Amino acid sequence: MRKLALAAAVAAASFAVPAFAQDMSTTGTTDTTVATDAQVDTAPKAPDGTRAFGIEPYVAVMGGWEQFDREAVAGIPAQPRGYKLDGALVEGIVGVNVPLGPVFVGAEGSVAKGVSGDIDWQYGAYGRFGFRAGDSGLFYGKVGYRWNNFDKFAPGVTGDLNRDYHATVYGIGAEIGPKDIGLGGITGNSGLRLRMEVSTFDDANSFRPMAGVVAHF
Repeated sequence: MRKLALAAAVAAASFAVPAFAQDMSTTGTTDTTVATDAQVDTAPKAPDGTRAFGIEPYVAVMGGWEQFDREAVAGIPAQPRGYKLDGALVEGIVGVNVPLGPVFVGAEGSVAKGVSGDIDWQYGAYGRFGFRAGDSGLFYGKVGYRWNNFDKFAPGVTGDLNRDYHATVYGIGAEIGPKDIGLGGITGNSGLRLRMEVSTFDDANSFRPMAGVVAHF
């Protein structure tokens, strides 16, 4: 009887050991798969789901207004009391962002045309830096250089209308993507964004609010 029980125990063990080994092998594979998936999920990404590092070119069309102080600024003739250099603008922009995880840096160039008032043309080149917010939003600061050309000054004020008056420009702004304004799924990770910006010329000698649409690629 003892021999029969011993034989049964040996037989059971011979089946249990391979089964246990197979279970261990399956468990190891599952753990490896889970670890691999975890590594993929923790890969660096920007808040909008795109790659954390890369290049993002864009173009923009904006409209707005700029008003300069009456005092002499960067060679611009001082304007008499009651008269200010100002004008409505339409601006085209070409630029590129370089995402660096949750932050970004970039550069852009712009050309603006005055459509009313005293400003004729503006040309500028700027650097941008800031951080990403939400699914596709951007908050940024910018600094650069702008050339201004006027088509008229106050009556009796001397000045060369063919001259470009230039100085450093500072500004802040924000871009809001489709997901951030409740339009998720229309343009995907890139596409159109709304842009709002305020900048100033030289030593805070102008006020220039602008708004428009940016197309990212």
